[in-house]
Amino acid sequence: MKITLLVVGKIKEKYFTGAIEEYVKRLSRYCKLEIIEVADEKTPDHASEATETIIRKKEAERLLKYIPEQAYVVALAIEGKMLDSVELSQKIEQLGISGQSHIIFIIGGSLGLDLDILSRANYLLSFSKMTFPHQLMRVILLEQIYRAYRIINHEPYHK
Repeated sequence: MKITLLVVGKIKEKYFTGAIEEYVKRLSRYCKLEIIEVADEKTPDHASEATETIIRKKEAERLLKYIPEQAYVVALAIEGKMLDSVELSQKIEQLGISGQSHIIFIIGGSLGLDLDILSRANYLLSFSKMTFPHQLMRVILLEQIYRAYRIINHEPYHK
């Protein structure tokens, strides 16, 4: 299985990059993992809704270039479905069993994802009704994917 994290923005903080590197290393025994970063747009203070829409559209154009037709796309969105860790592991396992070889998880920028991305997604996933910084969300998502593979393989993992 190939897993791609397709994300808006770069990680600058060492404490996030260290955690990400650790999960990338751990996941290497379960799947082929890649992380693709696209540039985020600078959002001016007190931006109008029209300006925010334009920013989301520009970020969406960058993201869409990296989404192959056959990939299964999971967009992280507040309005998505909340799953527990076991349900996420079942979702990933079921996709593999059904012949899906490439899952792309998309994390948007500070303004969220454009409708073009949400409509392309096969599944909308929510981790919470709260908003998280995209850098932290990347770490949380990688940890949950790692946990999912541990569950799929009936390996111990703390609860």
